Amino acid sequence: MADIDETPNSHPYKLLVQAGPSYDESTHKIVTVNDTEPLCIDGPHMTVNLHVRVRDYDGLPFKSPRHSAYFDHEMHLRDLYSIAFSFIPKKDINSKNLVWGNDFDHPIRDQLPPGFHLAYKIAKTLIDPGMNCDAYCDRPWSYGPALSCWYAFRVGEKQQSVGDEKTPSCPDQPAIEEGADGDGWEMRKKNSVPENAKKRRRHFLSPANRDAFHLEKDRVYYADFYTPYFDPNKVVLKLPGIKIRVLKYVNMKTHTLRYVFKDWEKDETYLVVLLKLLFAEELTRVVNDDRLGCC
Repeated sequence: MADIDETPNSHPYKLLVQAGPSYDESTHKIVTVNDTEPLCIDGPHMTVNLHVRVRDYDGLPFKSPRHSAYFDHEMHLRDLYSIAFSFIPKKDINSKNLVWGNDFDHPIRDQLPPGFHLAYKIAKTLIDPGMNCDAYCDRPWSYGPALSCWYAFRVGEKQQSVGDEKTPSCPDQPAIEEGADGDGWEMRKKNSVPENAKKRRRHFLSPANRDAFHLEKDRVYYADFYTPYFDPNKVVLKLPGIKIRVLKYVNMKTHTLRYVFKDWEKDETYLVVLLKLLFAEELTRVVNDDRLGCC
């Protein structure tokens, strides 16, 4: 395996995860990584219950468990992190232009590592053929169709209302499995959504198939995005045949990896998850925040 950029960044750092219903960080909450209880996010378009899990987590807040039973599940023995969530839309949402991926508010072209082109080609060919990317524009992005990007997708039952007693929750088992619950099976069948995760991902690469599928108001859905290819603790990208130590390219502008779930065409945002690497003065300031439970 090629190892690109062996020289690590010498600055101490900690990972902090926060999430909210919009890009505005004032709407975000700090995520307790590996917590058994989800973080509830009530946005204008849907209610979300979020779990973020990182193997051998060594970040903030300090109360975060180092381990999650998620990584003991037979499906996730190799995975390094997961963003899993359940959600209930507050209106019907067409899935044609729903995307999941990363974006930035500033250019990153000068910080891209030498192996970027190869890494992107490998990822698109072997991991996610639906991925598209513009890393050289002023507001770079990498998105794919949400219903194709998620490695697990489950259709739950229709809820009578979205109140405290109806907020979505992940199943009792730590891992979300492909499939459906109750009348969710009928919804999958009606829309010809394959039961197998790989076939479902291929199915939703088609714009016509996405256009035919609507997320129904008051129905609960489950999604899990996980990977064995990126280690958030060590900030290392591990793809077949190539390893890139990303930490060398982190600075005060490029120290945040942002995941978004949104409608590309309508510019409606449903969920934003930020993975922040904090160091130097910013780390000192943040660890003194009472919300991090360090005192």
